[in-house]
Amino acid sequence: MSKPFQLGVVINPYAGIGGAMALKGSDGEAIRQQALAAGATKLANDKMARALTKLASFNNLSVLTASGEMGEHCCAALGLDYQIIYTSQSAETTPEDTENAVRELVNQGVDLILFAGGDGTARNVCSIVEDKVPVLGVPAGVKIHSGVYAVTPSAAGDVVAKMLTGELVSVRQAEVRDIDESAFRQGKVRAQHYGEMQVPDELTYVQSVKMGGREDESMVINEIAEYISEIIAEDDEHLYVMGSGSTVAEVMARMGLANTLLGVDVVKNGEVIAADVTASQLLELVSHSPARLVITAIGGQGHVFGRGNQQLSPDVLRAIGRDNIWIAATKQKLQQLDGRPLRSDSGDESLDSELAGIIAVITGYDDRVYYPLQ
Repeated sequence: MSKPFQLGVVINPYAGIGGAMALKGSDGEAIRQQALAAGATKLANDKMARALTKLASFNNLSVLTASGEMGEHCCAALGLDYQIIYTSQSAETTPEDTENAVRELVNQGVDLILFAGGDGTARNVCSIVEDKVPVLGVPAGVKIHSGVYAVTPSAAGDVVAKMLTGELVSVRQAEVRDIDESAFRQGKVRAQHYGEMQVPDELTYVQSVKMGGREDESMVINEIAEYISEIIAEDDEHLYVMGSGSTVAEVMARMGLANTLLGVDVVKNGEVIAADVTASQLLELVSHSPARLVITAIGGQGHVFGRGNQQLSPDVLRAIGRDNIWIAATKQKLQQLDGRPLRSDSGDESLDSELAGIIAVITGYDDRVYYPLQ
């Protein structure tokens, strides 16, 4: 009888907890407590469950994990064959717990470590793993700049399933990157390289490292901004929910409006009526007025929802409606996806299914292309 595939599972239960609260991250005890006090919900276990559900039918799988919310509860709920190899001594888990659990998984010689978190968690994992064991991240954080994450939680499960059936045998080196959250909250992105780890080489399911803009795209971005700003200026019916990113920021600049580069603002009748809103604030606004959402995709990854814009919650997106979602991106940005679809990782799989399909993307002045969204 062949040895079962040993999968290490580690969850950072607090990953992404600051996202819906517009806190621009979840690193640090102070931010965690602020998010919890504001009523934030822990979602990392739910996201890991979406990945592990894909593996429930395999009988050649053995899971090694940590206690409680770090993996035990999720595995037990799914009826997986699991063994606890690390027990946290803290009521609230810490980055040190992540590192200790990963260290024990490495010592146990697991075939792959599947972890749920954000870029801070990826840094913790990388500090222990280096290139000793292949890893794959389940995206659960506010910031996902690293290339070690699957494009969605379900996609992470698909990758592991392929490994269990022998379809994936190669790995590649992928970067771990993280940003300065203090600067991030001031609208500045300062990404730093922290190392590399091995990930399963399946680019349909594993995201690229986030890419910056290029100067030769600036003219096209100006055209997109001019086109959208003209429509907004003539519309006195809709609220305009302005997502994060430089393309949307250019639209706001064209209208002479202050912009939260890494947050979400709401515009009505040519004025900002709410700045840097939380998910609950935004839902209150769009529930009482017709609204349109202006958003762009992350260069190199193609994510539209679920990366740094958790204020756009499933309830908010449903209230706005698919027909009122305006995606703006240059054709060059779409070409960089190399045929991969735009991605929705809203946290609600049924909503992601509803949003999926061919969608119009504004790529210039009164210029659109139709592109798949999954």
